[in-house]
Amino acid sequence: MAGMALAVSTASMVGTTPAQSQDHQLRVGPDGIRPEIRDRDRRDRRGGCSEREARAAARDEGLRDPQVVRVTSRTVVVEGRTRRGLDRITFANERGCPEL
Repeated sequence: MAGMALAVSTASMVGTTPAQSQDHQLRVGPDGIRPEIRDRDRRDRRGGCSEREARAAARDEGLRDPQVVRVTSRTVVVEGRTRRGLDRITFANERGCPEL
């Protein structure tokens, strides 16, 4: 506990402002106390299915030349060609682009 108190007091004296310190966290584990900086700009945290991810998922499902034709808050619709002609796949607009 004394080490934790020392680490917290030392970190507060470094001169970080509250806006800067929001992305910092101290982790206590078997290897001691370690600072962890959280990355708030990561794309996978926003939770949606981007057009690029939807086109890649459609290619994985067998569509050639996939094009995003409609994006709503719930779905992403992609059209492309298969051996039989034009086909359409609908993905949920959430992380990982699950197929509906």
